[in-house]
Amino acid sequence: MQLIPAIDLLYGRCVRLLHGDFNEVTSYDQEPAKLAEHYHQQGADWLHVVDLAASRDGESADTSSLFKLLQSAKQSVQTGGGVRSGRDVQLRLEHGAARVVVGSICATDTDSFLRWLDEFGRDKLVAALDVRLDQQGVPRPRILGWTDESKLDLWDLLNILVDAGLQHALITDIGRDGAMSGPNVELYNTIVQRYPNLQIQASGGVSRLSDLTELAGIGASAAIVGKALLDGAFTVGQAVKAMAP
Repeated sequence: MQLIPAIDLLYGRCVRLLHGDFNEVTSYDQEPAKLAEHYHQQGADWLHVVDLAASRDGESADTSSLFKLLQSAKQSVQTGGGVRSGRDVQLRLEHGAARVVVGSICATDTDSFLRWLDEFGRDKLVAALDVRLDQQGVPRPRILGWTDESKLDLWDLLNILVDAGLQHALITDIGRDGAMSGPNVELYNTIVQRYPNLQIQASGGVSRLSDLTELAGIGASAAIVGKALLDGAFTVGQAVKAMAP
């Protein structure tokens, strides 16, 4: 399993949001490019970068800090935030992204996302599905900044995407995101069992090295870790060692 450190950018600064709320912002002193270099030196071959301004403001957002980081980072970078069109995907790939992470469009305009899989290559796109469990325990994707619910549950949506050739899915239990409460291992285990050929990136809640070893044990392909690294719960080096076979 790969460890993928996360950097959330807002106006060129490294921040974290609690449950995706822009009113609950924690800013960090680390300069994003230096933080990326630090993670690379400790053994992280990938980096996950979210442009929060683009996610919130769309085309009017200043993406210069994102493109600068994409071009300077020594590791492979997957990036999301504000990806609403094929042009958005193309720009990020042209500026050095190895993969582009697509969120709400996967549920709100699935046909467009499926076209992008063919146009840009299945290994170049990641479907980011943010879910909340309903009262029956069924995971339901949340869309539009988590303000609305997809018409399809997670299983119906993944069936469509996987049948069309989806290779990478980043699944976030939003109840765990940024809360350091541990990942929803049961959910990820179910996804891995249902879709054994899908590369699952687990996101949300990782707070201890044991969380990573547990995710590796159920067959997750990667874990996205942000707050735990920024707050010093463990280092990239410690995580890589803990996940080694």
